[in-house]
Amino acid sequence: MKFTLNREQLLTPLQQIVSVIEKRQTMPILANVLFQLDNNELTLTGTDLEVQIVVKVAVESIETSSITIPARKLLDICRLLPNGADINFELKDEKLKIKSGRGRFSVSTLDAEHYPDFEMTPMECQFQLQSSQLKQALEKTAFCMANQDIRYYLNGVMLSIFNQQLKLVGSDGHRLAIYEGSIEQETGIDLRIIIPRKGVIELIRLLDDDEQEIYVEFSKNNIRVTIDNLIFSAKLVDSKYPDFSKVFEQGFNSEIQIHKQVLKDALTRVAILSNEKFRGVEFMIEGNTLKIATNNPEHEEADEEIEIEYLGQPLSIAFNSQYILDAVSNLESELIVFTIAENVSSCFIEESSPHNYKFIVMPMRL
Repeated sequence: MKFTLNREQLLTPLQQIVSVIEKRQTMPILANVLFQLDNNELTLTGTDLEVQIVVKVAVESIETSSITIPARKLLDICRLLPNGADINFELKDEKLKIKSGRGRFSVSTLDAEHYPDFEMTPMECQFQLQSSQLKQALEKTAFCMANQDIRYYLNGVMLSIFNQQLKLVGSDGHRLAIYEGSIEQETGIDLRIIIPRKGVIELIRLLDDDEQEIYVEFSKNNIRVTIDNLIFSAKLVDSKYPDFSKVFEQGFNSEIQIHKQVLKDALTRVAILSNEKFRGVEFMIEGNTLKIATNNPEHEEADEEIEIEYLGQPLSIAFNSQYILDAVSNLESELIVFTIAENVSSCFIEESSPHNYKFIVMPMRL
């Protein structure tokens, strides 16, 4: 194996790949990146057996060979070289010789034959959409995902396709985020899948905010997303997402309109004196006034009143302040709308203007 690459050609793919590689591996070879050289093309692969990233880079070499190299060491070497530097790679006696300028590095390798295959089942469904749309859909739902919940189906985002309708849902059992959008072309697909937490986080990082078309494929076990010369793959969560439709089938109180920044500022101040573990705050709503109050085991208290627009009966309800702040921070309009269920079992938070997403936060007891 012998080839030359410019630093910039290699740095970005390595950065994309290294993030999926766990620092502590059960198999030492999984700490390596797989280099496969074939007919003027270098393919770089990194995986933790749950998520995989493959990137193809053009090189001038007619060789066909493969090897695995410690990913983080290679990234550090590449990152610390001068901008625009050419890097020469040559494999000698199971050591990869790296030369750039006056620098010389000799890195250990492991045989590519032992690099594990990423299990993929044949793709059954595919569609195209813009990178920016999928990125927004994931960002608006990912913050509600559970983290290491025993209800493992909550440790990810549910993606639903019904022909041209696209829906993503994230929930940790205490709050829920819903994104609803449309796909330009008819897909003929009617399927729900659950993308695991790590896969969601990596996809958000890889996607751009531009209008670039990306290609999405999935089966019952895997999802694969093609972004230019990069292929992202992940194993899906093998479970059924809970039915959340009943939360809409209930009566609601009158809408409460609040200025987003005013609420964020007041809630952030009051929450300073909330219980550090539960972060609970009470919302007392009467007329056009919202009083936010809290206390903690040290007998410290805080409250603040803000102006709202509300025509219903007086209400009192308590929330985890961080859940409300997370939801409000993901809204883009200055005026936001709270709608509390008549039985005070849930609160819908959304924008006052037409939008593709909404958030639901369950109350708590203080």
